[in-house]
Amino acid sequence: MYFCGPTVYARAHIGNARPFVVGMWLRSWLRASGYEAELVHNITDINDKIYDAAPGASAELAARATEWYLEDTGDLGLGMPDHLPRATENVPQIVAFIEELIAAGHAYAAGGDVYYRVDTFPEYGRLSGQRPDQVEQQEAPSSLKQDARDFALWKANKPETEDTWWDSPWGRGRPGWHIECSAMAEQIYGPAFEIHGGGLDLVFPHHENEVAQSRGLGHPFAKIWAHNGMLSFTGAEMHKSLGNVTTIRDALDAWGRETVLVFFLTALWRKPIDYSGETMAQARARLDTLRNAFTLEAAPVDESRWAAFAAALDDDFDTPAALAVLHEWASDRQLELLRRGLGIFGLASVADLEEAPPEVAALAEERAAARAAKRFDDSDRLRDELASAGWEMRDEPGGGYTLVPR
Repeated sequence: MYFCGPTVYARAHIGNARPFVVGMWLRSWLRASGYEAELVHNITDINDKIYDAAPGASAELAARATEWYLEDTGDLGLGMPDHLPRATENVPQIVAFIEELIAAGHAYAAGGDVYYRVDTFPEYGRLSGQRPDQVEQQEAPSSLKQDARDFALWKANKPETEDTWWDSPWGRGRPGWHIECSAMAEQIYGPAFEIHGGGLDLVFPHHENEVAQSRGLGHPFAKIWAHNGMLSFTGAEMHKSLGNVTTIRDALDAWGRETVLVFFLTALWRKPIDYSGETMAQARARLDTLRNAFTLEAAPVDESRWAAFAAALDDDFDTPAALAVLHEWASDRQLELLRRGLGIFGLASVADLEEAPPEVAALAEERAAARAAKRFDDSDRLRDELASAGWEMRDEPGGGYTLVPR
């Protein structure tokens, strides 16, 4: 499996976590089902968005934002993909791929740029449903193009991109976005692999252009395309340009990784999902229900009931249906099955009824006293200290509280 990763120029928003989570969960389920599943999740660290965000310092920003992304996705507790290739590490392979496209007549050099000839690939538009005669590539117009529909494979240096460039047969420059993924996927898997994932917003032009590049050379490329639905913020699609961004780090700090993962379970992977205080509170309530089951005495395990869980995930990887099965097991005290099912989604920790260490319990008592005395600045500070220690203090009516590991 090859799942498109982020373009690294800022802290990734919570919507960027969805393809990562879906890919990691799918790998987990396939392995549990007996498949030899391997996952590639790339890092796009050469892109015009990075140059625009940090003129003259794009390499430094890309490196820093890559570390942010790896830190934040690492804190989801799902482990890491098998490969995390970066575009900057694969420029020689990308150049070689472009040379093949030129030799095959699918691409041409012009003024230091190289463009793909869309009219040489008869199937163009099939993946996305675009009409080839109405294609707009969503890139800056160029008089160097032979056809306005053509797209860039290599971009010549400009004054604003002088800080990061590579030599090539066409002069100094850097790769276009789409060729990066074709080259990185084939560098690891060869000309064919099973599943290509990524956000629904990548179907066109990114994935359509990947298909043209690879299949233009006669490579089968991906057999199955899996495009996850977009994440919205209280009804509006989340975008940095709209200023309605909640980062992965924000969500983890506010809700904890287990609640974030349960939130993603609540919607089918290819459908939209809405991020809000209300939906996250609902996810937390579901998590509490699952966690509370482990305070009860387990019923004798009924292995036959695993089939319902497996059927849900085998049918279009239906996580809402699988979550419903988890709740049934919680209700019926099928704790062994519940623990096993939660483990597929990186939630085995829900079964661990960890007792707070003495220093954490003391902090909680201190915060409860500050809150009762209406010393809210102290209360907020102590709450943050608890969060830094990996615990969440949930206030209850009447002045009580519950400590829950994050």
